[in-house]
Amino acid sequence: MADNGGSRTTFLTVAEVAELLRVSRMTVYRWVHAGEIPAVQFGRSYRVPRAAVDKFMEEAGFAGGYDIADDDRRSGTVG
Repeated sequence: MADNGGSRTTFLTVAEVAELLRVSRMTVYRWVHAGEIPAVQFGRSYRVPRAAVDKFMEEAGFAGGYDIADDDRRSGTVG
């Protein structure tokens, strides 16, 4: 039976995870190598499942997820 793609996992690059969590790419690589966040290695690059990032953020206290577009600091608003 063919899969219609409804259950596909979304993967993020290390750079996308770093931007989403507002940390450096090196920090994400450290987390991956330490086993703190799961990743799949394709050749020399890594991909992180979006669900793993969401779980990581929930465990870190960011319940409900996080959207970069909602961040006032990104728009330059202070205070």
